[in-house]
Amino acid sequence: MPRDPIKTARNRLVVDMTTELRAMLPQVLKETGVLKESSLNAIIGGKAAQFIDLLHEVILSPEQYATLYMKGFRQAMSSEDALFPNSHRINYEMLRKSEAAQKYFMLFLKRSYLKHFDELSRVRPPIAESEIWIGQNKADYGLLITPRYVNGVWENDKSEIRHFPKLYWTIGHILNSGLVVQGDEDKIEFSDVNAYLAFFKNTLVRASGSPYEKEIANLYVDYVRASNNPDNIPLLIPEYRYEGPVAKHKYRLDFCIIDPYTMRKVGYELSPWSTHGYLSSIRGLNQAKINEMASDNFEKEMLKHRSFFKKHDIYALIYTDSQLANIVSVFEDMKQYLDPVDKVVQLDFHLLDKFFG
Repeated sequence: MPRDPIKTARNRLVVDMTTELRAMLPQVLKETGVLKESSLNAIIGGKAAQFIDLLHEVILSPEQYATLYMKGFRQAMSSEDALFPNSHRINYEMLRKSEAAQKYFMLFLKRSYLKHFDELSRVRPPIAESEIWIGQNKADYGLLITPRYVNGVWENDKSEIRHFPKLYWTIGHILNSGLVVQGDEDKIEFSDVNAYLAFFKNTLVRASGSPYEKEIANLYVDYVRASNNPDNIPLLIPEYRYEGPVAKHKYRLDFCIIDPYTMRKVGYELSPWSTHGYLSSIRGLNQAKINEMASDNFEKEMLKHRSFFKKHDIYALIYTDSQLANIVSVFEDMKQYLDPVDKVVQLDFHLLDKFFG
């Protein structure tokens, strides 16, 4: 596989910065009184997680990273006239008395950002939305990002979410993290793409009993198998549960797709009249009562969609009988979300490196 020229250029910048830091080091150690390089680097680099909300911030430049760091640094310092200054104030005063140390400090922060660019610049799911529960009653599965089993409960290792090596909510994601069942410490893992697709089609979707969902599942399986890069295809998430892993829940969405670059969610409801509108046992009822029952069905359906939007920020597209008559056309609508594009303008390190070359 050919090397990524942008990543190669970024790595070269990191090497150049390291060389520059090493050249500055003797003077910085002399002026600050710090004994060795590792101690100096720990004073600066060891505080990033304290000063920056690394779980939520999406950072797009070295300057933004340095700014966030310094804001957090200033907020953490005790006051200048404190009787017992804290370690942050002591470190700040140490750096302030040395111009060489200040230059080292800024260059070190910029290098730190470049070293961790991929994880710091990506959009990540909010912690509250970093786990999804799917499936029927008493047959639910958890799709987490960094699952760990603690005291009989599955949860995400929140500190590791930003380090996750795959695109979130994609085929690669589920191959990396598997599925979990609450109360069972054994994960459901998939050896390859075909193993997951078989489980998706024959277990997750088949249980719904909907012929339309089965047809969509078959089209999705064919789409993934035909891809040159199936790992990066977003999951077609079936039976998205409104209330998570609770045994009894109000609602499920037939399918949902999450854009791995923006975290935007789109839901799909396949709503044939036979299951979503049909009124049975109307013999002997007058027109007013029949209209009342039909209105009640409609209100319940709309409440479901409003609830998903308000709680999970999912806007659902609804397909009724006339659209479901051409199920291939329905899947064509889905395909635009199965081939997402990273629209974020990334720093072009190759350009930065070669602009004046």
